[in-house]
Amino acid sequence: MCKRIDEILAERILVLDGAMGTMIQKYNLSEEDFRGEKFKNHSCDLKGNNDLLSITRPDIIKAIHKEYLDSGADIIETNTFSSTAIAQADYSLESAVYELNLESAKIAKEVAISCSSYEKPRFVAGSIGPTNRTASISPDVENPAHRTITFDQLKDSYRQQVRGLIDGGVDILLVETVFDTLNCKAALFAIEEVFELKAIRIPIMVSGTITDESGRTLSGQTAEAFLTSISHIPLLSVGFNCALGAVSMNQYIKVLSDKSPFYISAFPNAGLPNEMGEYDQSPNGMAKQLEDYMKRFMVNIIGGCCGTTPNHIKAFSELALKYKPRVRPKIGKKMRLSGLEAVTISKESNFVNIGERTNVMGSLQFKRLIKDNKLEEALAVALHQVEGGAQAIDINMDDGMLDGKECMINFLNLIASDPEISKVPIMIDSSKWHIIEAGLKCIQGKGIVNSISLKEGEDVFKKQAKLILKYGAAVVVMAFDENGQAVEFNDKIRICERAYRILVDDIGFPAEDIIFDPNILTVATGIEEHNNYAVDFFRATKWIKQNLPYAKVSGGVSNVSFSFRGNNIVREAMHSAFLFHAINNGMDMGIVNAGMIEVYENIPKNLLDAVEDVLLNKDDGATERLVELSENIKGEGKQRIEDLSWREQTVERRLSHALVKGIVSFIEEDTEEARLKFKRPLDVIEGPLMDGMGVVGKLFGEGKMFLPQVVKSARVMKKAVAILTPYIEAGKTESTKVGKILLATVKGDVHDIGKNIVGVVLGCNNYEIIDLGVMVSSNKILQEAKKHQVDIIGLSGLITPSLDEMIDVAKELQRENFKVPLMIGGATTSKIHTAVKIKEHYSNNTVVHVLDASKSVGVASKLLGKEKDVYRKEISTEYDVIKENYLNRRSVKDFISLEDARNNFYKVDWDQVSIHKPNQLGVQVFEDININTIRKYIDWTPFFFTWEMRKKYPEILKDKIFGEQALQLFDNANKMIDNIIKYNWVEIKAVIGIWEANSEGDDVHLFENDKQIATYNFLRQQAKKSKANRCLADFITPISQVKKDYVGSFVCTAGLGIEKQLAVFDRDQDDYNSIMLKAIADRLAEALTEYMHERVRKEIWGYAPDEQLMNNDLIAEKYRGIRPAPGYTACPDHTEKLKIFELLNAKKNIGVSLTESMAMNPNATVSGYYFSHPDAKYFSVGKVQDDQILDYAKRKDMSKEKVLKWLRSNI
Repeated sequence: MCKRIDEILAERILVLDGAMGTMIQKYNLSEEDFRGEKFKNHSCDLKGNNDLLSITRPDIIKAIHKEYLDSGADIIETNTFSSTAIAQADYSLESAVYELNLESAKIAKEVAISCSSYEKPRFVAGSIGPTNRTASISPDVENPAHRTITFDQLKDSYRQQVRGLIDGGVDILLVETVFDTLNCKAALFAIEEVFELKAIRIPIMVSGTITDESGRTLSGQTAEAFLTSISHIPLLSVGFNCALGAVSMNQYIKVLSDKSPFYISAFPNAGLPNEMGEYDQSPNGMAKQLEDYMKRFMVNIIGGCCGTTPNHIKAFSELALKYKPRVRPKIGKKMRLSGLEAVTISKESNFVNIGERTNVMGSLQFKRLIKDNKLEEALAVALHQVEGGAQAIDINMDDGMLDGKECMINFLNLIASDPEISKVPIMIDSSKWHIIEAGLKCIQGKGIVNSISLKEGEDVFKKQAKLILKYGAAVVVMAFDENGQAVEFNDKIRICERAYRILVDDIGFPAEDIIFDPNILTVATGIEEHNNYAVDFFRATKWIKQNLPYAKVSGGVSNVSFSFRGNNIVREAMHSAFLFHAINNGMDMGIVNAGMIEVYENIPKNLLDAVEDVLLNKDDGATERLVELSENIKGEGKQRIEDLSWREQTVERRLSHALVKGIVSFIEEDTEEARLKFKRPLDVIEGPLMDGMGVVGKLFGEGKMFLPQVVKSARVMKKAVAILTPYIEAGKTESTKVGKILLATVKGDVHDIGKNIVGVVLGCNNYEIIDLGVMVSSNKILQEAKKHQVDIIGLSGLITPSLDEMIDVAKELQRENFKVPLMIGGATTSKIHTAVKIKEHYSNNTVVHVLDASKSVGVASKLLGKEKDVYRKEISTEYDVIKENYLNRRSVKDFISLEDARNNFYKVDWDQVSIHKPNQLGVQVFEDININTIRKYIDWTPFFFTWEMRKKYPEILKDKIFGEQALQLFDNANKMIDNIIKYNWVEIKAVIGIWEANSEGDDVHLFENDKQIATYNFLRQQAKKSKANRCLADFITPISQVKKDYVGSFVCTAGLGIEKQLAVFDRDQDDYNSIMLKAIADRLAEALTEYMHERVRKEIWGYAPDEQLMNNDLIAEKYRGIRPAPGYTACPDHTEKLKIFELLNAKKNIGVSLTESMAMNPNATVSGYYFSHPDAKYFSVGKVQDDQILDYAKRKDMSKEKVLKWLRSNI
């Protein structure tokens, strides 16, 4: 008797066949071949329905199977990828589905048997494709909750297919090319139903598809989340196929290999499609790439997808003989959940917070939003839960005035459309089974059912548990039985143990997926029987964790404090104290409103004592004492009155408190007191000051402090150090630092806010910072790095030319044989650019991109830590993959010639366009501009982004995470503007010009008194498009039209004179206000630009005199016309600024100049063009080709090399 396939997979790597479609194409079949006799008179065209050939041309399908088996394939797939009623509906062949699957299976089985031997048995896998519908994604952008297919429709369709395949004799069922995990779960559900019906079981393979370099399925899941979502079924194997070549797929197969208890399969495409849509990777080339999988023991099954042929399979088969298969790892019993991302919960995990505000029974606000059909606002509630730290969100629609099932389906579908919410697992919460089951049919991830119980007896309990297992979810079991709710300890543990034994022993439910809710009940009600409720919960929790292995404990925390509704201060204290004791007794998770929890250590002692007396039932008078105390501390919660009790602590404690809170008021007297107390001034720095900054760094790293707070802490630290510095004598032992980091904004760039923030954050974490400022040449960077013997060099830049400067610095570091790591950061930088353009020029140490200040400490510590060599290798490998992926992706983009792009220009019927002559032509200077007028035009959202508080204004002011700090920051910003006005810290000026103009090709000629005075040169999109290949010149009347059009330009600045006040802040060691002033100047410059553009539209040019727009409308660009800026996406050449500055005489008129890298000085300056055409819109030129580079160089009278330098990002 032959071995089973699972036994063989443990011994050797098996080979799956290649592409069926690729082979069929070689036969050049006609419509008649697809119709055959059986479908001769069918009403629809059938050519292209490859699955039909199993009936009409079985000889071809047999021949293809035979070729693959002769090439060494161990497993062949049936020709049934599209043999579902859903897919066959395109051909009106739904009635033929069972026959298609039956005949295809019979054909494959017949050929497989003929080629089998005892030594090499052959197997048939029934191919089950994804259908052409998706259950998790709406096809209608306007209606994200809409679905064209339901779980039940998919399940029924798959069930029909599975019956045919099994009846035809397949050995395996292969659910493949999964782009939507919910589709896959429907297929697995159908398979399980057929197994139960037929009382058989055959192996199941599942193969997903990572659709692009994002590393996610089309429906948004990561590889690990995909694995978690389908692991409730005992699979033979899991893997990926299609979409990617072997190199790109490698990293995702590695994830599965590391984390899956199943065998692993990989059948990638033959590379990526060429410009003709064909796959041309050779058999040997692809085999060599797959060999890496085998060398690393990552796979058990290999094969090919699109573009692979018998020759590919032959190469794979020969290679597979040389390597041992992957050994399945032992995966520990841990609760694994998933949304778009995977979540693992174990005893090592922190407490899991389940957001409770999307529950109509627990939130009046959410219920009102659902009832009023304000679903966008309801989604915002869910998003706030996730942003507030919820690792899962509880959704409940149980209300008598709602259609609970419909609301649950609709809301879950909406959540699926928002990746920021759907990244976390969903807890489907209802007391009604039909609502729970409807919810389970909507989530592609592995969620949690809340809840089932023994209330209706064992039969119902078992039935529901089996279905939950089949759908693939964890389950909350309430401590209820036929006699009602368990309120006392003995009842709680009795019911939980009984439920556990039924689930684990009778049903086979994974113990790690069971969550018990032993009922959190309200205390302090005045009823004596209720006094021990919390104690009984704590005891039951501890007992469950000790006696029911792997089970979790959860509960609804807010229940405990219902008797104090309306007194949030007391409720917050009760929740925090309850969680403190519950977690210490083993509670794993809870349904919690994070906004209703106080920090345990911050609860006033008298309140904490009273609360804990109640929770722990210390005596009969506990409730009365808490009620009496509560009368004196009513309030909204989280609104404590600031007191100065901390001033009574030791000087060490006071310094630490001042640092953490950013309080500068007492720093001089406290520092002086500490100096007199300690033996050496240096001891103050290395003792209490660094201890305090250590707390700041820890809280920031944990996300418990935000950037503005950190900068304030740094201000306190700098002031204290400045006070001590005169007392520290030269030559004494220097302070111990973690490392020395040089930071510089590269040559030609004057932007430094981001760099300064990084410096502050690193300084807070005990790194010594050598900040060289802005416009720093590579020579100076190298000289100062040698002089200070730095441990890390950090380069910053905001404008695109800075990217080239960074490359030059990397080259110089290599040439001078530097050995220090190189950190790259700034608005225009990216991980891809660092990997592709910078890393190759510096190989002596790690080159790493740092996304923002919050990541800088972690990166620096890894670069200098004990495992720095491991980190360097990891980064190098990661960046090599990024570079290869980028080059592969770039190589398959379709571009057209410049001539074809120009022929596909944006068409305007100029005869129908009315061109408004400007009210005033020429150059105008504006100097006496009221800042109070300008401040009304500020877009505040980028301001908060500068401080790494990434939420939109004004919503951020009420945000649960950032709200308090955002309000304070906003208040400080407005005070800064008040001071700018009061003390004239900056001047704001603008210069604009409007001229007659006509386009000629991709150029725009400017005229004054009928004499050409300048030409603006623009670039055109060259990507292959169905719509127009745009160029800004398309929006100006062509010169051939013999009528004048107009174009404008502007330079607006809000940075004149800023250096004087910045110097004051620097002398005062005040990073906070220094960064604040620069950030406000940037916002004022943008606001001035918005204000001037409005005046141009309504008065100076006057083409929109009746425009009435609010500031939000201006920010949303709802006006007519555009103001693109040189160096940005529609006109990416920075050197065009030279023409604007010359025409406007910007340096003489308003004191603004350009650096050699085309950065504007002062920094807080904006320049650009004015276009008035109503069709003018912002766009991205994208990549340009050699023919346009040469043409552009000729038009600008510039060398090709210079053009390449300035357009490097577009090449």
